[in-house]
Amino acid sequence: MEKVLSYFVSVVFYLVFLVFLLIFHPVQWLCFNVFGYRAHKKSVDVLNSLLVRSLHILGTTIAFKGIEKVPQGVPLIIVANHQSMYDIPPIIWFMRKFHPKFISKKELGKGIPSVSYNLRHGGSVLIDRKDAKQALPAIKGLGEYIQKHNRSAVIFPEGTRSKDGVPKRFSENGLKILCKYAPSAYIVPISINNSWKIVRFGQYPLGLGSRLTFTIQEPFAIKNIPFEEVMERTENAVIQGIKN
Repeated sequence: MEKVLSYFVSVVFYLVFLVFLLIFHPVQWLCFNVFGYRAHKKSVDVLNSLLVRSLHILGTTIAFKGIEKVPQGVPLIIVANHQSMYDIPPIIWFMRKFHPKFISKKELGKGIPSVSYNLRHGGSVLIDRKDAKQALPAIKGLGEYIQKHNRSAVIFPEGTRSKDGVPKRFSENGLKILCKYAPSAYIVPISINNSWKIVRFGQYPLGLGSRLTFTIQEPFAIKNIPFEEVMERTENAVIQGIKN
């Protein structure tokens, strides 16, 4: 019965979602080109607030826990498991005061209203996962950027989305580079639960009534900690908060 109902509800959701993306594409352009970074970021924040609210059409609820733990005035490396594209708007919205920037695959840098524009102009980096010569300097640049401006980089070390919520092995390369070039950063582990249930039938129809939770585990400074320990501690923190 849920799946039958979802055929109709998913159409409504996608229409609303697309309208927001289409409206905010020129808004972003105007903010960025006329008023600069701050105005552009504000437009992105508002857009993602609306995208988060649009998930309520699917009966989705979102709880974002532990914001009070996150240190301010320092660079942050936000490390999370990855279950669906619906992980992204809540992180942008609820972590907005930390200016989150993403490491994204280059394919997302074109063709998607609002999303592609923000990835190209908002401080995130687009990488070719098959080309280390391009990807590694791009991630290095992001590390230097958050170090200089006390902003945050978001990385999903699994490299791809988990389709059933079971976490995949974490890759160390991207995180290692961020740690090297943002040496005063704090790691902020986030455990994401139930995002995968929105796409449990695929992209259409979408699952109804998912209860998404984003739980910030205890942040920690990376200074004077060997990377192997940083990696192990981060992965354990994220995984211990995932409920299958």
